[in-house]
Amino acid sequence: MKKDQLLTRRRALAVGAATVGAAGTAGLLTVRAGDQPVRPAAGAAGPEARRALKPSAYRLQPLTGHDPPRAAARRLLVRREPFLRVFGRGRTMVLTFDDGPDPRYTPDILDTLQAYDVRAMFFVCGEMAAENPDLVERMADEGHVVGNHTWSHPLLTRLTRRQIRSEMKRTCSVIEDTSGEWPRWFRAPYGAWNRAAFQLGAELGMEPLAWTVDTLDWTEPGARTIVDRVENGAAPGVVVLSHDAGGDRSESVRALRDYLPQLLDDGYHITVPRRRHV
Repeated sequence: MKKDQLLTRRRALAVGAATVGAAGTAGLLTVRAGDQPVRPAAGAAGPEARRALKPSAYRLQPLTGHDPPRAAARRLLVRREPFLRVFGRGRTMVLTFDDGPDPRYTPDILDTLQAYDVRAMFFVCGEMAAENPDLVERMADEGHVVGNHTWSHPLLTRLTRRQIRSEMKRTCSVIEDTSGEWPRWFRAPYGAWNRAAFQLGAELGMEPLAWTVDTLDWTEPGARTIVDRVENGAAPGVVVLSHDAGGDRSESVRALRDYLPQLLDDGYHITVPRRRHV
């Protein structure tokens, strides 16, 4: 496929996913760390985009690995909407990075977070995690939350239940193998959720998390624009969506260096959600 045809196809997919993502995130739930979910007043979300991932040997292997932690004699809770906000004490915010890890950008993001002793969430794609296990291991070692962003970043609403489960479980297994812990959070590519995604995610022991502020860094709007979007959208409970892979993410790296110290100076506590073990 020619380069211009590939770009046209990706743009069409992102536009279609924006519609699905908006519908899937309307009237989202909020979660207070360690508490039960409550309803928010309002929310917003946007599409994501990423480059095509290289094929790997994992595509040709059968599903293996351990099942997720299960609760004995307890009814499975299947949500109808993803969480949008994560509240904690004081002015709490959560930073999330999707599509990685990418050795060109993820180390710089990890270095910046480490410099300010801040924890974030990384929703990794299984194929990328399998190619860069050292980066997933570093995320876990430095206290970051490693979440599931499917194996190859497909639009889940176009897949069968069997395909969705394969995308999720293979990624769970890679995350467990590299980080030492089964993932407890899941994010649908493009923000495109459906009933099967919620149910299968729950069966695999994961909670769905969306976002509040979309930096739209995948459009490469410039580091200053990304900084402005984060600072203008900053508020208690906000979940910020950025990317550490899927294209040229140098602007995202530079923007983080600017807005992170500013958020901290403004009194925000940048943290990660904690789930009770079931």
